[in-house]
Amino acid sequence: MREYDSLYVDGQWRKPPAGGTIPVVSPVTEEQFTSVPLADRSDVDDAVAAAQRALRSPEWGAISPDERAVLLERFADEMEKNASERAALTTAQNGMPIGLAEGYEGQGPVYLLRYYAGLARATPLEEHRPRFGGGGTTVVRRQPVGVVAAIVPWNFPQALTMFKVAPALAAGCTVVLKPSPETTLDALELAATAERAGLPAGVLNVVTGGVDIGRHLVAHPGVNKIAFTGSSAAGREIGEVAGRLLRPATLELGGKSAAIVLDDADLNASVEGLAMAGLLNTGQTCFASTRILAPRSRHDEVLEAVAAFASNLVIGDPTDPGTHVGPLVSDRQRQRVESYIEAGKADGARLATGGGRPEQDKGWFVQPTVFGTGNDTKIAREEIFGPVLVVIPYGDVDEAVAIANDSEYGLGGTVWTSDPQRGLDVARRVETGVVGINNSMLDFGAPFGGVKSSGIGRELGPEGLHAYFELKSVFLLD
Repeated sequence: MREYDSLYVDGQWRKPPAGGTIPVVSPVTEEQFTSVPLADRSDVDDAVAAAQRALRSPEWGAISPDERAVLLERFADEMEKNASERAALTTAQNGMPIGLAEGYEGQGPVYLLRYYAGLARATPLEEHRPRFGGGGTTVVRRQPVGVVAAIVPWNFPQALTMFKVAPALAAGCTVVLKPSPETTLDALELAATAERAGLPAGVLNVVTGGVDIGRHLVAHPGVNKIAFTGSSAAGREIGEVAGRLLRPATLELGGKSAAIVLDDADLNASVEGLAMAGLLNTGQTCFASTRILAPRSRHDEVLEAVAAFASNLVIGDPTDPGTHVGPLVSDRQRQRVESYIEAGKADGARLATGGGRPEQDKGWFVQPTVFGTGNDTKIAREEIFGPVLVVIPYGDVDEAVAIANDSEYGLGGTVWTSDPQRGLDVARRVETGVVGINNSMLDFGAPFGGVKSSGIGRELGPEGLHAYFELKSVFLLD
């Protein structure tokens, strides 16, 4: 593994003037295995200035969409060459099972770069419209919004980075990326890959650090747009700053999504997908369906089936392709999850499986845990971000939809049924940004994002590209 002691700013590797570092600790061994540089405010200032210069540079600001697409495809080719190594970096930092990391973290960024390269070619920068009422033409022009501050979390760091970087670059923007302190190695490797691909200086810059660096970047006068994925609490703070500065922001935040099991669902066929919709990446997934709503007549059946499946998942070394459940990202995160498990027990929820730590000598592991409870308990209301599921009974479909919507969040969700059309009818009624029928997979070609406390704006799909354009109307008279 390459050692990094420098930040990537303006196409160059530079050591932070303060000389600080961030320790990188394995969630499996609980031991530090390397460190990364810690930026200060002057590094952020320099990165934003470099991104501003690149916007006006002949190498980036003056090139055509086709030429940008070529650069993005070259970037994708370089990303593909080290896909396995990048996936392993994520696993080493946050404990993501390697089988999951190879798809989302290794290949996912490659797919996204190529997808947005194609959209860059296919999206016209100008549209000529007959003037309303006649007497001329209006040219509607798409222009890059400018310098983008991209702030990403630790759970799917490379995929969520590319949710922002790929469409921003396709639109002609430049980016200052701030990764999470827990997953900085992969961001620096991303910069090295961009350098090898020949991305012009200043187009992609990487600065590191915690909340203080993020706040400085968000409020920086040289930033034109914010793209953030993280907690709802942090998103509200960023939204307040963006509102005061009248700065556009895409905020993809927390979730407490519902999986609605309809009375005709084939549980034998769907229990694996149902359970993994809530336990993906050890439950550290924003759109996870962690509230399972079951018909009252089938509640115990669903609870027992999900608990049995969860109890048989392989817990252990995330580098082993046979592992289903890895460690949580940090000791702090494990303590948070365990506090919710204790709250569930204290509230009288029925513990069906798990509730403790597996028999590993080291590592921040928690057993997959399944409770039976109502929708009014703490574990049913708040985002836990760990391997904890709740099974909640309902009477009829109207009550199921009401329970699903009785949440401050609205990011993901699933419906499980033998009748996909019936599932679609139910999905239309759920107040959320994305819903899967008998699956929980995302579509990179469709918009992704939430409502209510789950965020503002959309990523992915053509809508993800449009979020990085400003529109200008030019009126021409005959």
